[in-house]
Amino acid sequence: MQDFNFWAKLKTWQKLIFSLVGVDLAIFFIITTCSVLLEKKSAGKIYPGVRIEGKDFGGKSPKDVEDYFHQKNSQISLTFTFHYQGETATISAQDLKWGYDERLISAQAFSFGRSGNLLSDIYQKAFSLKNGYNLSSSFCYDEQRLTVFLENLAKKIDIPPQEALFRFANGRVLAFRPSTSGQVLDIETTKKEVHSALPLLEEGKLPAFLEIELPVKAVEPKVNTAEANNLGIKESVGRGTSRFSGSIANRIHNIQLATSRLNGILVTPSEEFSFDKALGDVSKFTGYKEAYIIKEGRTILGDGGGVCQVSTTFFRALLDAGLPITERHPHSYRVAYYEQGSPVGFDASVYDPQWDLKFKNDTGSYLLIQSFTDLKTATLIFELYGTKDGRITTTSKPEVKNQVPPPEDLYQDDPNLPKGEVKQIDWKATGADVSFLRIVKRNGKVLINEVFSSHYQPWQAVFLRGTKE
Repeated sequence: MQDFNFWAKLKTWQKLIFSLVGVDLAIFFIITTCSVLLEKKSAGKIYPGVRIEGKDFGGKSPKDVEDYFHQKNSQISLTFTFHYQGETATISAQDLKWGYDERLISAQAFSFGRSGNLLSDIYQKAFSLKNGYNLSSSFCYDEQRLTVFLENLAKKIDIPPQEALFRFANGRVLAFRPSTSGQVLDIETTKKEVHSALPLLEEGKLPAFLEIELPVKAVEPKVNTAEANNLGIKESVGRGTSRFSGSIANRIHNIQLATSRLNGILVTPSEEFSFDKALGDVSKFTGYKEAYIIKEGRTILGDGGGVCQVSTTFFRALLDAGLPITERHPHSYRVAYYEQGSPVGFDASVYDPQWDLKFKNDTGSYLLIQSFTDLKTATLIFELYGTKDGRITTTSKPEVKNQVPPPEDLYQDDPNLPKGEVKQIDWKATGADVSFLRIVKRNGKVLINEVFSSHYQPWQAVFLRGTKE
């Protein structure tokens, strides 16, 4: 009886198992058949239910997707505007091929449900059929084009740092170059700025212009000025400039020669510096040429004409540095050269041995005189280097009084000019009494409070009239 029950139960289980297997086989057969039919219907096409940015692309070909996003890209009118120190540069999104990644989006849509994993693919296709599946867009731009564009901008922005140079021998600085920081356009950060704007496409918030402030990084020199020497020559403490546009060739020669002989001089702490002594003899024996000078109330040819341009420029550097000036003499009349880009009264005349320009180095450290001429701009420049001690200099605008009109024009014969040629070397100058105030403070304490006064005679325009046959 027990055996009968056992075999009866076994037969029941067999029927149940066969029934379940049959159902599973039926389900498998149905799914497989549907999958085959779906695969056949979707051959070369995107599976039903697949959407991109909410738009249904089921049944579309990959090319249909590419064409759709290509059309969207063609409608992008964005222009990138890059700014740096008031300058701008632009490039369009079209030039950068900035926008939707047409090929990648198409490939992603077509590959959905085609991973090669049977169960995963069946699940994805079934899910998209029932619920739909939304893919996100992909974006891109031509990085190489952007790099080339930014590298061209960098050529105008990048400044290499300048390493300090200091060579001293026999009491004179033979070679000097102050260190300066450089700068470089941060191209990688700029690329990230361009890339970060891509999501605006998906959000539908794309502006017509996208403003980007170019990031520029400082680049420091390996050796700075202070490290290059042990004399305290660290930084610029004073600067003076003047223009000599319109000068004759001999005058320019003399300016350059005198400037070179002051360049590189070190002034020791507490030393009283004499311009005349540092310059030395000014004559044809020391290399100077004849140019026009003021002597005994007349403009005449003389050795070293133009040296006062150098003393005037040096005087301006001393004013700027806040140094005590112990001797200074104005010119007899207003000279046009010294008012090119400068107020009247900021000049200093020298004529050894009567007139000198002197100052005292009260900074407590060495001072280095650097001077050079820029012929392209007809500019003379003096720089004083040392260690800043906190002094601040202010100069007032010149006060002009007792003005007297100039006399009639003066013509002088010049054997160096061809006969018939006329050249103006002096311009009409109104006579006047001029003064300006200079105040030098340090930590709120007044170190210098002085008035520089000049008495200028009225001066006539002077023309050279050629007599050379």
